[in-house]
Amino acid sequence: MAALGSAVLRRGGGAAPRLLAVAVSCQSCRHKATGDGGHGQPREQHPAAPGRVGGQPVPAEGADTKTYLWARYHEMKKLVYDLLPPGVCNLLNPAAIYANNEISLGDVEIYGFDYDYTLAQYSNLLHSMIFNTARDILIEQFKYPEGLGKYDYIPGFAIRGLHYDVQKSLLMKIDAFHYVQLGTAYRGLKPVPDEEVIELYGGTQHIPLYQMSDFYGKGPSLKQFMDIFSLPEMTLLSSVIDYFITHGIEFDQVHLYKDISDAIRDVHVKGVMYKWIEKDMEQYILHGDEIYAVLNRLVNHKKKLFLITNSPFSFVDKGMKHMVGKNWRDLFDMVIVQADKPNFFTDRRKPFRKLDDKGSLQWDKINQLEKGKIYKEGNLFDFLRLTGWRGSKVLYFGDHLYSDLADLMLRHGWRTGAIVPELETEIRIINTEQYMHSLTWQQALTGLLERMQMYQDAESKQVLLEWMKERQEIRSLTKNLFNPQFGSIFRTFHNPTYFSRRLVRFSDIYMASISCLLNYDVNFTFYPRRTPLQHEAPLWMDQLCTGCMKTPFLEEMVHIR
Repeated sequence: MAALGSAVLRRGGGAAPRLLAVAVSCQSCRHKATGDGGHGQPREQHPAAPGRVGGQPVPAEGADTKTYLWARYHEMKKLVYDLLPPGVCNLLNPAAIYANNEISLGDVEIYGFDYDYTLAQYSNLLHSMIFNTARDILIEQFKYPEGLGKYDYIPGFAIRGLHYDVQKSLLMKIDAFHYVQLGTAYRGLKPVPDEEVIELYGGTQHIPLYQMSDFYGKGPSLKQFMDIFSLPEMTLLSSVIDYFITHGIEFDQVHLYKDISDAIRDVHVKGVMYKWIEKDMEQYILHGDEIYAVLNRLVNHKKKLFLITNSPFSFVDKGMKHMVGKNWRDLFDMVIVQADKPNFFTDRRKPFRKLDDKGSLQWDKINQLEKGKIYKEGNLFDFLRLTGWRGSKVLYFGDHLYSDLADLMLRHGWRTGAIVPELETEIRIINTEQYMHSLTWQQALTGLLERMQMYQDAESKQVLLEWMKERQEIRSLTKNLFNPQFGSIFRTFHNPTYFSRRLVRFSDIYMASISCLLNYDVNFTFYPRRTPLQHEAPLWMDQLCTGCMKTPFLEEMVHIR
């Protein structure tokens, strides 16, 4: 067994543990002496010939390979479980900030914020209210069947980042390489068999780029749901389709999708949602005290603050008074409401308009943006011209990867921070013993399959098939820990999701809530971890492979923060 080195951990400066050093000597992997090509590398040797694979004896021709394969299996299983002591869990901190790109907060002079799901985090009760109201709009205004009234919101049915194929009525999870994750395609509230999904897409799981989406996740036939507010929309869409299929009612897919989108939009546009929240702030708004602490701390360190939101002033004003206090506007250099993002970032046509303290429109031409004043609409080009706030000295936070962050990062060079509330729940799942054991054994079993596939006799093939079946069962188990229908928002079985791909592309840092900033010094520098490319993987001590244990004890191999 490999001699395992130690990790030196450091705590301080408000930051969580950092892995400083891991030294591993793979004594069991004597590839130089045996001619093995190295970790995970093929050998120039006939599979049946006597010799060694990964430093371990292999059976000679005619020997019982089935017994040998199972012996390696049990040996690896014991090794994996020996590596997972009781204190291995709780390695990841749900309150940490994670970096996609190196960024020093010391260089940031101006902090910008979205409002909904960025400064204001909402309780899950809001999703039920949105679902119920939009459902009733469908029945009362769009004359949909009254039987839909029996459907209630299903918490945890959908996850953010899913795609919906309008023509096929399929809600599904797609990975970073445009492949549908099998087992995660739903029509209505029921899963669609993998064979049918493959047949629907011409014998493949792959969705071509031209069908996927435009820059903002809206393709000709596929729509990606990136907004947290879209969770009730996806559930309502699935519920209505379920009703029509169950009752044998024919429907037009395009009209149905549009009607549901319009009903959900009406809940927002007509101000219904705003009234619920304003009526019971305590019940709907989370983390209020922490938001005040974040903003106040930044101002005390001479940072400039601004707010750009699509929500109306009266709603934002009441919410901020609840969270921050009646003088909340004193903290901000600029407040812009009803900005119409993402058009705010791309369209030059709308000028800024000033509002008075009661939220009424003023008519004077805007030649400067004044501290303490409230502005409506406008565009980023005028904003840049009037403030001179450009480039990497600006850090803007938002929850919507497309309409909040994409243009700012790619077109304007601002720094961006993504608010991903789901991160907290997912990290708590990752920290469980069940997940840790399942994932580690899955990786080890995958290593066994990779190295032992050289044995192609009938009995060996049967063993490999059993391993593949077990691997699939473990993958399903780990998926179900996150969400029984769709799994994690960040991963398919082994690839990043399409959501993850966008998260990495459009955000420098990401976190569960703005309050995570309180855990870091205002001059803290975030360094992304160098994760291995596939051709670099043998340099990393992060894989379990047969005959070569390259993973140090997991209790020592603490993830960053």
